[in-house]
Amino acid sequence: MASELLAEILEKVNARKLVRLEAAIWVLNHPKSMPELLYHCFKINDEKSYKASWVLEIVCLEKLELLYPYLDVFFENLHKVDKDQTLRPMAKICEMLSVAYYILEDPKLLAILNAAHKETMTSCCFDWIITPQKVACEVFAMSSLYFLGTEIQWIHTDLKTIIESKIYERSPAYKARGRHVLKRIEKFRYNY
Repeated sequence: MASELLAEILEKVNARKLVRLEAAIWVLNHPKSMPELLYHCFKINDEKSYKASWVLEIVCLEKLELLYPYLDVFFENLHKVDKDQTLRPMAKICEMLSVAYYILEDPKLLAILNAAHKETMTSCCFDWIITPQKVACEVFAMSSLYFLGTEIQWIHTDLKTIIESKIYERSPAYKARGRHVLKRIEKFRYNY
């Protein structure tokens, strides 16, 4: 029953924020629907995949810990995502996870985000910043890589090289985030 209802809800989702928010509220009120929501997110050739990703992003903004029991599923499938509409929310979720882990030091996340998850996030984020993507996906990936680089040293070196090679030819949003990340890398190196 819940399965059919979630599929119906996702079918009605569109770009309007209120519609996406209503769908996310339904998922927040039915947290056992998270596995199915993730299933729809990673069902790549289905139109519902990007709609499910939009909803997942809002769910994670409201209650990121709902994703924690399903991190294995999330990271096992993250590399499959290839559509712009789905990449942006996935990159944003990676940024949220990075902030929760490295800045907020969420004890629940500290206990379960493992080396394999970090490796997958690193790989996907680098893919997103070296391949042609929309700027939002790239800036979220840059932030995630900055945080990962505070633990995994080689990341900052590669991230800095990539940003410096692209910054002058990119959009104002890319330039702004790029300059910000470069400053943070230098500050981290100085304090390290």
